[in-house]
Amino acid sequence: MRGGDCPAPVRTYTALDLETTGLDPKMDRILEIGAVRVTDGRETARFSRLVNPGREIGEKVTELTGITGEMVENCPHIAAVLPEFLEFCGDVPILGHNILFDFRFLKRAAVNHGFSFERKGIDTLALCRRFMPAGEKKNLGAACRYFGVETGRSHRALDDARAAHELYREIARLRENEDREAFLPKPLEYKIKREQPASKRQKEVLRDLLKYHKITLSAQIDDLSRNEISRITDKIILKYGRIL
Repeated sequence: MRGGDCPAPVRTYTALDLETTGLDPKMDRILEIGAVRVTDGRETARFSRLVNPGREIGEKVTELTGITGEMVENCPHIAAVLPEFLEFCGDVPILGHNILFDFRFLKRAAVNHGFSFERKGIDTLALCRRFMPAGEKKNLGAACRYFGVETGRSHRALDDARAAHELYREIARLRENEDREAFLPKPLEYKIKREQPASKRQKEVLRDLLKYHKITLSAQIDDLSRNEISRITDKIILKYGRIL
């Protein structure tokens, strides 16, 4: 079915997926963005970018995605990738497997860099919960196997975005008549305020603590927000103590 006509009730959207350094949008960063533009039921363009997250990539993330620090060290930071992605994305609904996860990361990044990112979304995970048996696993790979959808490299953004797109089409083909409303985009909500940059004093205090306790920080200090530095500083003091 790849690249063919889309039988689903929504025929124009952007299917997307992110790889990230972790699961918390307040603490973790975008590592890769993959997206597929679907216009009038057909795949018309693709977007795929690795992003330098400004911090070390954990072993578990590398094991899961295959993305290493060496692969992203010369890649642009999210501030340089966002404008291009937002233009690609347009103002159409976004689609993904557990789309709220991706939306939270993207909205936080957008707001922090002066962009707006308000969207309606189609969640293929919600569709799987609606139309798959309760005992079946509903992660993207398992759902695709259940519905007979081809997948590429699991846990790489572009392949997972395309898999979510194909999954939506196939579930719609099979089950749309049972509940058409389930396939329509819903407003995505995630309220955040723009994070303030860290002060010079905050950076000095953190650097002194790191040096005093002989700690290596995985993140680049100049890339941290005021709240992030505050949280890291508090954790170090709680665990190791203050400078005597």
